[in-house]
Amino acid sequence: MSQPLSPWARVQTALAVLAVDPAGVKGLWLRARASDLRARVTAALPPARRLHPSIDDASLFGGVDLAATLAAGHLIRSKGLLADPTPLLLTMAERSPAGLSARLALWLDTQGPCLIALDEGADPDEGLPAALADRLGLFLDLSDLAWSDTEGLSFEAGEIAAARARLAAVRLPDKALESLTKVAFAMGIPSLRAPRLAICAARALAAWRGEDIASDDTLRHAAELVLAHRGDLPAEAPEAEPEQAPPPPPPEGEAGEDSPPEPQEDRLPEDVLLEAIRAALPADLLAQLAAGKAARSAKGSGTGAARKGNHRGRPLPPLAGTPGAGKRIDLVATLRAAAPWQPLRRREAGSARLEIRKSDLRIKRYQQSSDRVLIFAVDASGSSAFARLAEAKGAVELLLAQAYARRDHVALIAFRGQSAELILPPTRSLVQTKRRLAGLPGGGGTPLAAGLRMAFDLAQQARARGMTPTVALLTDGRGNIALDGRADRAQAEADSLQIARALRLQGLPALVIDIANRPQPALRQMALVLDAPYLPLPRADAQRLSGVLQAALGG
Repeated sequence: MSQPLSPWARVQTALAVLAVDPAGVKGLWLRARASDLRARVTAALPPARRLHPSIDDASLFGGVDLAATLAAGHLIRSKGLLADPTPLLLTMAERSPAGLSARLALWLDTQGPCLIALDEGADPDEGLPAALADRLGLFLDLSDLAWSDTEGLSFEAGEIAAARARLAAVRLPDKALESLTKVAFAMGIPSLRAPRLAICAARALAAWRGEDIASDDTLRHAAELVLAHRGDLPAEAPEAEPEQAPPPPPPEGEAGEDSPPEPQEDRLPEDVLLEAIRAALPADLLAQLAAGKAARSAKGSGTGAARKGNHRGRPLPPLAGTPGAGKRIDLVATLRAAAPWQPLRRREAGSARLEIRKSDLRIKRYQQSSDRVLIFAVDASGSSAFARLAEAKGAVELLLAQAYARRDHVALIAFRGQSAELILPPTRSLVQTKRRLAGLPGGGGTPLAAGLRMAFDLAQQARARGMTPTVALLTDGRGNIALDGRADRAQAEADSLQIARALRLQGLPALVIDIANRPQPALRQMALVLDAPYLPLPRADAQRLSGVLQAALGG
């Protein structure tokens, strides 16, 4: 198997693919802070029009040109950025609101050639919205790339033009799409766009390399660029069963006369692609990207749930209404709403003055974020309870040590024996946390349903106080104690799934952390019912658990 692309070769390859077929791969997600290195990379990107996350709908789709309309006395409309099919470059993409992401996603699906998203990655609470991350085919992270590792990034115009001319004639090996789809499924990628984008990247890369048929190396490198950041590679393989001895070969002359030889499939094996993707990534990058992507795609980004107000926060589009009771008028939006009616109103009033009606009034709106609380529901049962509790204690302390710079709270629930216990109510006090965690015992049965029920109640209470709760379930197996305290595995599983459905119906975000030596199908099913990320973390220590939780929570 060939070696994976070096970091700088990956940059060069991705930019070449984007230059050859921008409409096919849809664009690039570039994660890098502002620096000379990022400037060198962006200088080699295709020409694109820049837009900011705070851009309004009028600038995107066009609208009333207020100054020109007031000066001319009749309606004059401006043309929006999305009217022309030209590439766009979104700066500070990690701060894009959901509305802008949805509009750009629709533009990419219908008419947009490509989008380049610059993710500065400075704030761990923010990340590229899922609607864009799913559609942009290529991903580059310049965080660990040094200037000394870089070279020139110029492409000859004739070279790119020749590659574009060859693109339509490039063929792929048989069942290449099937192989890439199986790899995407094995990585837990839910979207069918991923293998399609990988196929487009493979064809563009083959055209750039002058290949009539995409080679195995080209397929591997396309998978590195498109699939690696989208999902979680399979965890450590389970212990292999003892191999059975192969059947003895048939006597000579018997085989081959009645049965034809097995056809050789012209395709790259899925396990080879998986190994190529695994070798191309840093040790901890994939887990953080996958966890953060899953949590943000389900719950949005930011420190807490969005709340709409009229005083401070991120500006939202104005709303028709009357000022007063804390509502402030948006003067520009009001003038924009009144401008198209001025010729008619001036004729009716017989005056040249500006006519403003009550229906023109617009009020300002802002979006704030509420406090966030992470509720640990820890399985403290069985012989390995002490190890699990030590991991949970360490992770809680590590999270709280960083909570002073944010508005985060942490709560801890331990379930063991026949019931669950609230060990630590939502707090930001590190001293109180250490004191409460010091003497936490473990052992006994696994009342998973009781732990989920207490986490559900605590999350509802936190939400009623204006906080944003997230439930993190830390366990290594199925529950065996029902809600009524009986040792009944079937009833315990039914109770757990019922409470999980209640959590999902209430829109409470959750994480399922499987710390068993082998991934447990029951916990994966629990994650599906919760609509929550499933994170298998065998032998996870406190440092790794804390890091994955912060990545999954977007912060």
